Amino acid sequence: MAARGVEGSTGGEISEESDERGSMWDLDQQLDQPMDEEAGRLRNMYKEKKFSALLLLQLSFQSLGVVYGDLGTSPLYVFYNTFPHGIKDPEDIIGALSLIIYSLTLIPLLKYVFVVCKANDNGQGGTFALYSLLCRHAKVNTIPNQHRTDEELTTYSRTTFHEQSFAAQTKRWLEKNASRKNSLLILVLVGTCMVIGDGILTPAISVLSAAGGLRVNLPHINNGVVVVVAVVILVSLFSVQHYGTDRVGWLFAPVVFLWFLFIASIGMYNVCKHDPSVLKAFSPVYIYRYFKRGGQDRWTSLGGIMLSITGIEALFADLSHFPVSAVQIAFTVIVFPCLLLAYSGQAAYLRKYPHHVEDAFYQSIPSLVYWPMFVIATFAAIVASQATISATFSLIKQALAHGCFPRVKVVHTSRKFLGQIYVPDINWILMILCIAVTAGFKNQNQIGNAYGTAVVIVMLVTTLLMMLIMILVWRCHWVLVLLFTFLSLVVECTYFSAVLFKVNQGGWVPLVIAAAFLIIMYVWHYGTLKRYEFEMHSKVSMAWILGLGPSLGLVRVPGVGLVYTELASGVPHIFSHFITNLPAIHSVVVFVCVKNLPVYTVPEEERFLVKRIGPKSFHMFRCVARYGYRDLHKKDDNFEKRLFESLFLFIRLESMMEGCSDSDDYSICASQQQQPHRDGNESRNLETFDTFDSVEDAGVVHIMGNTVIRARREARFYKRIAIDYVYAFLRKICRENSAIFNVPQESLLNVGQIFYV
Repeated sequence: MAARGVEGSTGGEISEESDERGSMWDLDQQLDQPMDEEAGRLRNMYKEKKFSALLLLQLSFQSLGVVYGDLGTSPLYVFYNTFPHGIKDPEDIIGALSLIIYSLTLIPLLKYVFVVCKANDNGQGGTFALYSLLCRHAKVNTIPNQHRTDEELTTYSRTTFHEQSFAAQTKRWLEKNASRKNSLLILVLVGTCMVIGDGILTPAISVLSAAGGLRVNLPHINNGVVVVVAVVILVSLFSVQHYGTDRVGWLFAPVVFLWFLFIASIGMYNVCKHDPSVLKAFSPVYIYRYFKRGGQDRWTSLGGIMLSITGIEALFADLSHFPVSAVQIAFTVIVFPCLLLAYSGQAAYLRKYPHHVEDAFYQSIPSLVYWPMFVIATFAAIVASQATISATFSLIKQALAHGCFPRVKVVHTSRKFLGQIYVPDINWILMILCIAVTAGFKNQNQIGNAYGTAVVIVMLVTTLLMMLIMILVWRCHWVLVLLFTFLSLVVECTYFSAVLFKVNQGGWVPLVIAAAFLIIMYVWHYGTLKRYEFEMHSKVSMAWILGLGPSLGLVRVPGVGLVYTELASGVPHIFSHFITNLPAIHSVVVFVCVKNLPVYTVPEEERFLVKRIGPKSFHMFRCVARYGYRDLHKKDDNFEKRLFESLFLFIRLESMMEGCSDSDDYSICASQQQQPHRDGNESRNLETFDTFDSVEDAGVVHIMGNTVIRARREARFYKRIAIDYVYAFLRKICRENSAIFNVPQESLLNVGQIFYV
């Protein structure tokens, strides 16, 4: 808990020249000396943490199950989606293999594992983690609710740069125009929506491809049976999400490790048995020859080849579970070589049996190990799906914290691991859409086209965000930034041009899903922003409050009134609305602001900021509760208890500082406080504390604003649709504030307001 100055006067702060508040400011300075060394250690806690070699290897092994399940199961469907109409020229197999090899090298290995993963926010990955980094280094947050005290948090790490530097110029350019901030937010939302689309498409294509192995050894089974089996597995997978992965998570790594071991061994076997000459695909000259033979089919085949690098978006989003070095070791030592062997083995087999391309993975498995491999493939597909679903839940929670998603229930499924969460509403939406995609398309090809579209757009968004990260956070030279951006965009735009040809063949699915989620997220954020602006512009002057006198012109009844507001300063309009319409107010009034900051966590000891509003006789306080986007859901069961503990501590500190001169320090004040003699000021403060303690026992009432937003009659039609229909519908179906704050109905008092935009 941090105690700050006393608020009063005409909407600002009472002058520090006041003896009482001046001495409190002095004490605050004495108790809150700069702790650069300790803060530096906390800020770099993640980066500086050292792991023993044995522990690092153990973490690398565990990361296989969480981070690489999706990327590892790509061999199930890559070659069929690359050649959906069959292989016309055996040399095309070598060209396709060469493209796969260099795609895996350039995108997952060089770009993501060794560059993008280093752009984590204290270990947190994903598009919103990158956005949080940018919000701390430039004022690009569209809701301007940050205060200078937020920058004093130990987790609020950021770098500074010279005013004339390229980074400073970029920062000013971003901050200058509201439309640029808005465009950056939309870019982040597009990337997030595409990852949500992956949460639908990954389980569909992975499980359907794994279940498709039944047709190879049981030829009499038709595709309809395979679809039914896949749907049953998917329903089972989504139905057990509420249990969390804590109990079965230890199985993930061994399953995926066995998967990589099997596909690498089978790949080596096929290369040696069928055609060792496929290894010449490591020469990039075969890529040139592949395209030189011409034809649109070879260009559009890039959409299938790109599926070999799907899973990189989940790789970055799930980064928070492991140190970057463990993720890098796992990829370079196990994942990368095993995937190269698996694809090389399938290519060698297809050189001999090109007509087996539809089921290339299962056809290339030796009959002796077919059924064990089928079982492992099914479990690996489930693990890959679980990783993507978990990444989707994590992104939804981050979007909630940034005010970009309607209020939904978030359940923490593990007491040991903070990142393991379950979002019931999203889970069932994902399940319905996933089953619809699986049963609607019924084959890998169209789902693969949809999957490729989603992944390439996520890659493009990440590249653009990384460009800003390199400038503002890493302060790289503009030449290096230009080189990284140019090389990334050349590769990714090439893939993007290929998937555009497949929009009408299933590629439209992620676009429609993403568009729906984008509308929901942006409209909700717009409504949240307008509500905040309304509170800011309609807040009550402190002069008006002070003019009412200590009783506020009302009867002060026993109890504590917690007035919830989005304002971290000033008195909200709902308070004036409340006291204008009711003749009484509680003995103690606390304005509570729950604020989300662009940091991954706020330490418990720094969570609450408390200050007094007006003279002591008013018994009015402000409490700002600050949370990061990965903290436990802010309205936990202990919220009220912690809030009161912070208030009591503030009052104790306030009473301790009275009578201290400029030369006094904390120990002198404390020793004086322990003496039996009490002067008038001290007695008055202790009386205040006793009163506060007693009114808490008298009862707590939660006063919340129920603000309704409506579009003006002269507003444009799209704004009327967005506000009066979409936003109104979302507010109606989302959770109430009282439910999120765990407020009992008998202690709740709603204050209604309407304003027009």
